[in-house]
Amino acid sequence: MVKVDKATWKATYFTKVTTLFDNYSKCFVVGADNVGSTQMQEIRAALRGKATLLMGKNTMMRKAMRGHVDNIPGLEKLLPLIVYNVGLVFTNEDLCEVRDMLLMNKKRAPARAGAIAPCLVTVPSQNTGLGPEKTSFFQALQIPTKIARGTIEIVNDINLLKEGDKVGLSEATLLNMLNISPFTYGLVVLHVYDQGTVFSPKVLDIKDEDIIKSFMDGLTTLTTVSLAIGYPTIASVPHSVVNGFKNLLFIAAATDYTFKEAQTMKEILADPSKLAALAAAAAAAPVEEVAAPAAAAATKEVVKEEPEEESDDDMGFGLFD
Repeated sequence: MVKVDKATWKATYFTKVTTLFDNYSKCFVVGADNVGSTQMQEIRAALRGKATLLMGKNTMMRKAMRGHVDNIPGLEKLLPLIVYNVGLVFTNEDLCEVRDMLLMNKKRAPARAGAIAPCLVTVPSQNTGLGPEKTSFFQALQIPTKIARGTIEIVNDINLLKEGDKVGLSEATLLNMLNISPFTYGLVVLHVYDQGTVFSPKVLDIKDEDIIKSFMDGLTTLTTVSLAIGYPTIASVPHSVVNGFKNLLFIAAATDYTFKEAQTMKEILADPSKLAALAAAAAAAPVEEVAAPAAAAATKEVVKEEPEEESDDDMGFGLFD
């Protein structure tokens, strides 16, 4: 491949950035810490046909985006996010699908001194296979051990590092001695850009059920506030009507005033035995519903038998023929 001069290379890169933003309406801002060149090539291959990965110097990416803001104003929101070791993954496919592809492509790596632990690191209880001369090393890390069959055995599971802790030289040496590679590295989705809008990747995990629940919670709060301050809204009017009807029933029960809907209630108040009759009728209703089809079927059978008897009479034969 012919090596071009720096000015030509920059112009080509700027054109590539603007072309990608023109061709794709969505992209991820991804962190690329601890991702090697071989792993990056594997990620590009996995995304082929679904998305395009762009890496480069932050200053060049920001300069190319600033020059394209007049055409795509939404890029102004992306500019503050191009900091540290980041890249852009462009796509027109489903965001959740591409995000899952990015998260799946991870590789295990040993702990190195000075690195920040991205997750909790636990050393399980085990026989280390190390000789007794290493006992002082475990004691320095306050790890309880015992000698079993001439080797050091870790008695209990030990939480060696917490998420966000800086890996020390002793912790890194211990994990390497035990052949434990506790960390996994890959591209980390930091932000999502979709047609001029920037939002957190956590939004992609929101389901329809979560949206419905949030809506119902908000509706309940609105209804409660409206009823408390006496301000009618679409959400509170049904409750106000029901509460008003209850008040009318209370008045009818306490006075001689009556109306059609309160008549049954006043009859029960006058003769409580009617309430028991209504309860019995309600309990018997399901039985009647089951018995009614059976009775109808029996009636049909009787009706079907009658024409047969009439047909015998129509044959013209008498008892003594």
